[in-house]
Amino acid sequence: MDRMPITRAGYERLREGLKRLKTIDRREVANLIEVARSHGDLRENADYDSAKERQGMLEANIRDLEDKLARADIIDVSRHNGDRVVFGATVTFIDLDTDEVRSLTIVGELEADPTVGLISVASPLARGFIGKRVDDVALVQTPGGRKEYEITVIAFG
Repeated sequence: MDRMPITRAGYERLREGLKRLKTIDRREVANLIEVARSHGDLRENADYDSAKERQGMLEANIRDLEDKLARADIIDVSRHNGDRVVFGATVTFIDLDTDEVRSLTIVGELEADPTVGLISVASPLARGFIGKRVDDVALVQTPGGRKEYEITVIAFG
C-alpha cells in the first residue's frame, strides 16, 4: 500500500466528503429504495433498479475514499519555509511565451484540482518547479510542447 502525500486541508476535505457519503447520501439512497419497494413487484420496477444501482455506486465511492484516507500521508505545510519550491508551496510564475502570470499550489494527487489552482506534485508543471528558487526558469515538457516559466514568488501556508 503506497502512502500518498496530502495537506491537512486536503485530508479534512476528503474526510468530510466521506462523512457526507456515509450519513446524508446513504440515508437518501435508503429512502429511495424504500419508496421504490412500496410500489410493488421489484422484478419490473425501474425506480428500484435505479436506486439499487445508485446504492452500489455510493458504496464504491465510500470504499474508494476510505482507501485514499488510509493511504494518506499528511504533510504539515505550515512548517515549510525557505527559498525553494517544495510540496505545499504556492508558486507565482510568468509564462515566458505569453507573459501570463499565474499562481498554483503544489499538493498531493488526492487533492489536486487545477480548476481552483491546486496541482498534483506528480504533474509535469510541479515536477518542473520543485527545487527552483525565485527568478529561476523552469523548463517543462507539456502536451503542447516545451514551455518556460519564471518563478516570481514562493509562499507557504
